[in-house]
Amino acid sequence: MSQEILWAPWRLQYIKEPKDESGPDCFLCRYIAEQNDVENLVLARGPRTITVLNRYPYNNGHLLVAPLAHKGDFEQLDDDEMLECMQVLQQMVSAMQQSLAPQGFNIGLNLGHVAGAGLPGHLHWHIVPRWSGDTNFMTVVSETTVIPQSLRALYDLLKETLGDEAK
Repeated sequence: MSQEILWAPWRLQYIKEPKDESGPDCFLCRYIAEQNDVENLVLARGPRTITVLNRYPYNNGHLLVAPLAHKGDFEQLDDDEMLECMQVLQQMVSAMQQSLAPQGFNIGLNLGHVAGAGLPGHLHWHIVPRWSGDTNFMTVVSETTVIPQSLRALYDLLKETLGDEAK
C-alpha cells in the first residue's frame, strides 16, 4: 500500500489559531459587520439571518445558518428569527440537493460548549450533506477528514445555484 498525501491547506490556520474563548470576538458578528461576503464565504443574508460556509468543514458542503442577532440561548430567538432560520435551512438544503446531489443531511444546533458549540454565544445551525461511503477509515485511524472540493469552488457553485433567491 502506498502512502498518499491529502491536501487541505485551509485547516492549518485553524490548527495554529490561538483558541481564546474568553474574548468577545465572534466571527459571525464580524462577517455580518464587514460586508465582505466572498472573502468570508457568506452565501446569503436575510433580514434576520446569515448563511456561511464552514471555513473548517467536517464534510464537503458544510454550511452554518445563524440569526443576525448575537444570541446564545434558543429561547432568546423571537418568532420571526426562528421562522427565517427554518426557511433558510430549507432553502439551503434545496440548493445543495440541486448542486451537490447528496443522499442525506445532518442538520443540527449545538447548545452550549459542552454540547459541542464552538461558538456558544451565537446560535447557528449546521447543515452537513452526506453521501453513501463518505465516512471512511481516515477519520478513525488518522483523525483526518477528506474534503474533495475547495471552499471557493463550493461557494461559487452554491451561489450560482441560489442565484437571486438567496435570503
